[in-house]
Amino acid sequence: MATQIKVKVPLFMQIKRKPAWLQKKIHPADHAEMDKLLGTLQLNTVCREAACPNISECFRQKQATFLIMGRDCTRTCSFCNVQKSSPRPLDQEEPARVADAVCRLKLRHVVITSPTRDDLIDGGAAHFARTVTAIRAVSAETKIELLVPDFMGNHASLATVLQARPDILGHNIETVPRLYAIRAGADYRRSLELLRQAAELAPEIPVKSGIMLGLGESREEVLTTIADIRKTGCSYLSIGQYLAPSRQHHPVAEYLPPEEFEFYREKALSTGFDHVESAPYVRSSYHAADYTTKPQSESSP
Repeated sequence: MATQIKVKVPLFMQIKRKPAWLQKKIHPADHAEMDKLLGTLQLNTVCREAACPNISECFRQKQATFLIMGRDCTRTCSFCNVQKSSPRPLDQEEPARVADAVCRLKLRHVVITSPTRDDLIDGGAAHFARTVTAIRAVSAETKIELLVPDFMGNHASLATVLQARPDILGHNIETVPRLYAIRAGADYRRSLELLRQAAELAPEIPVKSGIMLGLGESREEVLTTIADIRKTGCSYLSIGQYLAPSRQHHPVAEYLPPEEFEFYREKALSTGFDHVESAPYVRSSYHAADYTTKPQSESSP
């Protein structure tokens, strides 16, 4: 059974209505074709498991972020909608089914992630690598982006993933260090070190990270975190608004206006990032292909 994390919401943090710029609607009718394919291939997506607000837009465009290694996470992050319970054994046929989906959808760029699997010796690194290999065998032109957990700081696991030669290696910092209690089991410095090691071990593979805003962080804290991420050698950054999946999750402290996201985009670019996406609905895999195909000047603000 999945466990729910209950958060006592202070009155001052009980925001009742989203602002005008956060009124994107989900249209289940747009999901039918993608749902049928995913059901046929027995595949999961973080789009659905994490209750992403962009799901209708992406599914309508036949885009999805695949969630491999099951739907159950071994950690209890209070912001995340992915199930928290004991995971099942790895499905050894899953990499081939992901590759099949990539072919059927004719994806030019695919993002693959997983729940955190601290129950596995390598954190699932070999399964990530097998999935990359399976896709390369049937769709050599597809760009493959991996969004990986921290592997508990296991250097060998990170090396295993990088040896599979993904086109982008991502790991999200998520928030400022003062608020890291929302990432149960994670460590700010450990995540920064993973980014640094990735950039050092495979400098030809761009490293990507992402953060959420609206959790109660200060502007100074955000700018310091952006600078910390850039110092690791990270090339790409996504910045988006945190939206609580339910009343049982960590509450939203603030809805930042679009101009605040543009401020952070410009500040991040000034530190040397090659590409930054920053807007309320930005997520780490949202418009993922733009990071490598569009000059920054053409990106959505």
